[in-house]
Amino acid sequence: MKAPVHGVPRARSAGIRTQPIHAVPRPSFGADVRAGLTRPGQKELLSKYLYNETGSALFDVICLLPEYGLTRADARLLRQHAGDIVSRVPRHTVVVELGSGSGQKTRWILEALAQRQPVNYYPIDISGAALARSRQELREIPFVNLVGFEREYLDGMLEVAARRRDGEWLLVLFLGSTIGNFDRQAGTQFLHDIRLMLQPGDCLLLGTDLGKSPHQLLAAYNDALGVTAAFNLNLLQRINAELGGDFDLRRFRHVARYDQDERRVEMHLLSEVDQQVSIPECATTVSFRAGETIWTESSHKYAVEEPRAMARDTGFSCTAQWVDREWPFAQNFFVAV
Repeated sequence: MKAPVHGVPRARSAGIRTQPIHAVPRPSFGADVRAGLTRPGQKELLSKYLYNETGSALFDVICLLPEYGLTRADARLLRQHAGDIVSRVPRHTVVVELGSGSGQKTRWILEALAQRQPVNYYPIDISGAALARSRQELREIPFVNLVGFEREYLDGMLEVAARRRDGEWLLVLFLGSTIGNFDRQAGTQFLHDIRLMLQPGDCLLLGTDLGKSPHQLLAAYNDALGVTAAFNLNLLQRINAELGGDFDLRRFRHVARYDQDERRVEMHLLSEVDQQVSIPECATTVSFRAGETIWTESSHKYAVEEPRAMARDTGFSCTAQWVDREWPFAQNFFVAV
């Protein structure tokens, strides 16, 4: 972590002000790939590595697909309830977003908040390409000052907490269904870690995708056009490009599964044949059996009442909830206690 920096200039004129993205070295992609592909039992790759420049662009397309209603539900709730959400945060609030992506959905919150005060907005994302799109998307909003951090979530949060000035409050945005990418216990721990960086009265807006039929969920994660398949397979192409791997993408296919007991969708890459793959930068060769998979992502689904218990277990109080009925999804307003 860098030394604390106190005080961030506020916007003085109409139009967003942007400052350079702050990036720090992250754990080695190669080390994580080697660990995940050589572990005993189920092979895994961390879902965060799906989001290189190509992966982020493909995910933006996924969000527009008719089968994938999650992003539209998320945006509908923010558009419809931004005024109510902002009315619940204290004055002199700084906005922090974990996994900001392109920033399209964030516009509604920033515009509502900027009507009453200049806004310092800190998007945190491991994708520099996503942060660049966020700057492009939000640059015309008056009285917003944007400082992006190309970092892991908790590292970025530490930096923002160090920049807090006396009398400022934090509103943390964790939108979409990213909390669902964590196993439930790990998700609870993550919210607890966030709470440790906050002061009583700080706020968290948490998106949670709600349960729906397995048929609807599997269609959302295995669309007819094959965009999600391309998004998943791009991770192997990334290994080829950055680590010298020789994955033949024609020998793998995207698979979506629903685990009823865990209430989660899983994305896998299935090997169609017995094969070996060399990854020189990892100094390793990986053997695959026909039918063996690499688990790349999980997306847990929630009951509508679960976020209140999650809040109680992690040092928050859930004081409001807004639910989209077209695609069951909830925005949950937590206050640190």
